[in-house]
Amino acid sequence: MSTHKIGPDSTVLADCLEVPGIGFLPVNAFVLHSAEPVVVDTGLGLPDRDFLNTLGSVIDPADVRWIWLTHPDRDHTGGLFALLEAAPRARLVTTFIGVGIMSTEHPMPMDRVYFLNPGQSLDVGDRKLHAFRPPLFDNPATVGFYDDRTRTCFSSDCFGAPLPTADIATGTDVTDVRAEDLRGAQMLWASVDSPWVQVVDVDRFLATVEPLRAMNPETVLSTHLPPAVGLTSRLIDNVAGVPGLSPFVGPDQAALEQMLAGFEPGGTAPAVPT
Repeated sequence: MSTHKIGPDSTVLADCLEVPGIGFLPVNAFVLHSAEPVVVDTGLGLPDRDFLNTLGSVIDPADVRWIWLTHPDRDHTGGLFALLEAAPRARLVTTFIGVGIMSTEHPMPMDRVYFLNPGQSLDVGDRKLHAFRPPLFDNPATVGFYDDRTRTCFSSDCFGAPLPTADIATGTDVTDVRAEDLRGAQMLWASVDSPWVQVVDVDRFLATVEPLRAMNPETVLSTHLPPAVGLTSRLIDNVAGVPGLSPFVGPDQAALEQMLAGFEPGGTAPAVPT
């Protein structure tokens, strides 16, 4: 993992996973340096990652006051329980459904949970964070937020895009990607992560995009995209084009056997994060 600042108030904890046949998928977490510091998601839980150590290079975990979990998929919860232990004053921001999902794997400290639904706000001392449901999502517990003090939108999986190299996927600025390539990659990710867009009602879907246009964030921080500054209109236009998109169809067993034949002995195929 690597870290880099985006503006005065946000730090990206950047990581990625190689997904065979798709590309390198960014897997970001974030720190919002508000009066009451917020950690947004907690990265991958793979054995060779150490989320807490990376976080510690940015902020003392004991100073964290809020952990905003955009949704409880495994590429967002890797360091969650270690961070809860290291940050005894931190509250976990999630939803009723989010707690239900996580409780199937690990007992939840309910006295430290803070339920927040789309349309509500969280006061973090020097600003309010406005919760919303992103237009694209793959989990019913998904809640992103908008920080109107810095005009930054934390969009969870929405706007994600697999990219051609690890360096680009963990880069500091998505403008390194050509506009047409970014659109194609966003369409691919939408077909993988939100296959329901094939059958969505176009007008009802576009109505969920309009609140983002109204926010008009200067910066978009997505779990699965390098930081995007000044590109909001382009990103939103790309997302507005997904209704009717055919879902991604992954490799079948014959293709898997062909892939396995090319691995080193004892090697394993990377999982597709969500």
